[in-house]
Amino acid sequence: MPTAKAKVEYPYVTRTKEIQGGRPVIVGTRIPVSTLIIWYKQGREIHEILAMYPHLAPAQLHDAFSYYYDHQEEMEQEIALLLDEAYWQKKYPPGKGTPKTKSDLNEPDTNLH
Repeated sequence: MPTAKAKVEYPYVTRTKEIQGGRPVIVGTRIPVSTLIIWYKQGREIHEILAMYPHLAPAQLHDAFSYYYDHQEEMEQEIALLLDEAYWQKKYPPGKGTPKTKSDLNEPDTNLH
């Protein structure tokens, strides 16, 4: 007989479309859960991640891990997209956002020969 899954609360994780596009983040910050998980998967220890984010409490980081494990498929998709260099190169090709030249800004050339 199937059992209903209890709703789990994550007191330190929130999702609001106005913050990071609705990605899960640590409450009161803009730090995505996925960022913390990526650091961990790259070999950082819990104490190292906490040192990188000294304003985070250990409970906040552990809640992020809890959220990740309870939403692992969704989180892995987000992480895969974040790490997909080809996707980001296509979305933001080189040259976008490059500084304009003086002639583009209609500024006089100050190089006097």
